[in-house]
Amino acid sequence: MRKIMMASAAMAMALAATTASAEIKLGVIMGFTGPIESLTPGMAAGAEQAMKEVTDSGMLLDGETVTPVRGDSTCVDAAAATAAAERLITSDGVAAIVGADCSGVTTAIANNVAVPNGVVMVSPSATSPALTTIDDNGYFFRVAPSDARQGQVLATIVKERGVKSVAISYTNNDYGKGLADAFGGSFTGMGGKVEITAAHEDGKADYSAEVAALAAAGADALVVFGYVDQGGKGIIQTSLDTGAYDMFFMADGMVGQTLIDAIGSGLTGSVATLPGSDSPGAAKFLEISAAAGNDGDGPFRGESYDAAALIMLAIQAAGTPDRAAIQAKLMDVANAPGERIYPGELGKALKILASGGEVDYVGASNVELTDVGEASGSYKELEVMGGKFETKSIR
Repeated sequence: MRKIMMASAAMAMALAATTASAEIKLGVIMGFTGPIESLTPGMAAGAEQAMKEVTDSGMLLDGETVTPVRGDSTCVDAAAATAAAERLITSDGVAAIVGADCSGVTTAIANNVAVPNGVVMVSPSATSPALTTIDDNGYFFRVAPSDARQGQVLATIVKERGVKSVAISYTNNDYGKGLADAFGGSFTGMGGKVEITAAHEDGKADYSAEVAALAAAGADALVVFGYVDQGGKGIIQTSLDTGAYDMFFMADGMVGQTLIDAIGSGLTGSVATLPGSDSPGAAKFLEISAAAGNDGDGPFRGESYDAAALIMLAIQAAGTPDRAAIQAKLMDVANAPGERIYPGELGKALKILASGGEVDYVGASNVELTDVGEASGSYKELEVMGGKFETKSIR
């Protein structure tokens, strides 16, 4: 009887160990609170949709499941973001991280936690030019292009629309400053004039003083590099309320339906840029998202799916969720050579990799990573029409 009990206990322990090893945890660090909190649920849903697709396929390694573990980056609080990442990496034992989202907290997490612990980060939305040269030992990747390019694209659009002079208001962090510098340099290089460049702080109740200074510059239009749920919205609302400006140009951090809902018809005719394309992969992502009960048509949702997909394909290519092995294989699955893989084809990709083949992950955002692990990418030119952001062109 004692031998039977010991054998049963051993079997139970073995089964528990097998069950434990069959789960791979991936961190999802995004600003679930803070200045882009209205955008992050859709982004997280995109990443977690890819994880469910892989789990449901049963093709990852020996049928492992992928479990998302969320952490709140807050988008702006570097200490809080670092603490959230520390928990995911040390306590939860995630194999890699989808995120972070905003550039400043992404830099803090990479420098303070992820890189020192050898954990891959794939950001869907951190766009500061400074991240191109971060000392990351090859552990930081991003599928959104740098704002060095976004600034050039938006400057071209502004000039094409006949605007000769602008005032720039930017959120006072790495993201805002990087965009202001990139746009300002490009716009003046095209013969435009920047009358004033001024930072704004998020979380204020009153932006009258900031808008008064912007209005005194007497520019043709106001360019706002801020956040959809915070200071950027306040700058635009106050500009409309005071009559300071009625023509606005914006970048990706301002793109969200909540902005239009809050401000109303005063935004009609405003223009923004957002990473994205009208590629077959983008269309396929919308299709599979709808089938999964998600709305894939929103900022950085396809990129979030792609970030998670790249990590899981790297795990399969490596044959292990070992953190260093993921880093070693991620560029291989992101770029040619190999069979091109689109959204909804993750099971197919896993099967190819399991048989020793190669894949070239295209995904929703036309993934092609540079030698430093970031996307060059394309941009949508959006215009507010009929109470929505409508795509006018792809740049």
